Amino acid sequence: VLLIFCHVAPYMGLVNLCYRNRSEPLDSCTTVTGYFSAHTGKMNIQEYFARISYNKSHKDADLQTLTDIFQHHIQAIPFENLSMHCGEPVKLDLQSTYNKIVRKNRGGWCLESNHLLFWALQELGYDTCILGGNTYEPAERAYTAEMNHILLKVVIKGDSYIVDAGFGGAYQSWQPLMLISGKDQPQVPGIFRFVEDNGTWFFEKVKRKHYIPEQSVPFTDTPELGNIRKIYTFTLEPRHIDDFQELNTYLQVSPDNILRKKSICSLQTTEGLYALVGWTFTEVKYNY
Repeated sequence: VLLIFCHVAPYMGLVNLCYRNRSEPLDSCTTVTGYFSAHTGKMNIQEYFARISYNKSHKDADLQTLTDIFQHHIQAIPFENLSMHCGEPVKLDLQSTYNKIVRKNRGGWCLESNHLLFWALQELGYDTCILGGNTYEPAERAYTAEMNHILLKVVIKGDSYIVDAGFGGAYQSWQPLMLISGKDQPQVPGIFRFVEDNGTWFFEKVKRKHYIPEQSVPFTDTPELGNIRKIYTFTLEPRHIDDFQELNTYLQVSPDNILRKKSICSLQTTEGLYALVGWTFTEVKYNY
């Protein structure tokens, strides 16, 4: 059961967390030592660790370390689109993303958060690459025609995992997900799974029931989908950050883009998540 508390008022603590201050990935899942040497002169993995409050061992590029870093990342770096609402352009080069998120204590959308995580994982020796996804639009009951999401694939001891720190909200996974078709993968936010069809992977979640105090009946925010929430599709074709430059521009200038219509900021917590959409603050707690 989800406990949801809504406040129709600005939640300045989350705003301050998200906005306290006014490159390039590989084309395969093979780590090349020094690939970022031309870009990382002013970046430091220890500074990133301090930003996400991570102080555990990272000597082994294993699944446990990946999981720990991933959870610290999503609980420290908000999904947010505040730059466009403050007249600040979003740049996709790695140094700009690093400065914004690590040094200015900001968050970012998927293109930024996952790009930064990609850099960090490569610095730690993980075999990782960027993938592109097409999100599901409930109003259209269809996936977008154009690629509009970025996610990561990480290979550990021959097993592939999907790592996505940039979806935000109630559909954000809390742990790396094994890339295997048809297998239910329970996590605290719900049950996630992938289904593969002719080279295309479909990512979906079995929704947990939402419970709001003062309402006697649990509700679902997408009743036409029942308990299954389609999230996005993707292929395993490695992508380059430059493949998302056009999308990055579109998201900032298109009046039809939902991110242009409202400011959004969400952060995962140890119990659930915080979300600030416009002036409405919502706290979600996963309660068993």
